[in-house]
Amino acid sequence: MKELNPLLHSQLRLAVISILMNVEEADFVYLKEKTESTAGNLSVQLDKLSSAGYISVEKGMSGKRPRTTCSITSDGRKAFEEYVEALKTYLNI
Repeated sequence: MKELNPLLHSQLRLAVISILMNVEEADFVYLKEKTESTAGNLSVQLDKLSSAGYISVEKGMSGKRPRTTCSITSDGRKAFEEYVEALKTYLNI
């Protein structure tokens, strides 16, 4: 059986990657609401995904408010697809 990617096996990181697979980009507030996570925990997990090269994170301003936007990279897309294929081997699909 294929090994499941430990970076994506975390519930919150997998949720973030799953969301980003279906949108061009998502801002921090949207990801926080969709994953029902705390800001601190989400921030840590985004850093891990970014460090791995799975997502790109852009920080900017929206008016006078800071805005963080995330998008999946080609490496992140590939890692997610490999994770799903590995998971299928455990499910005999």
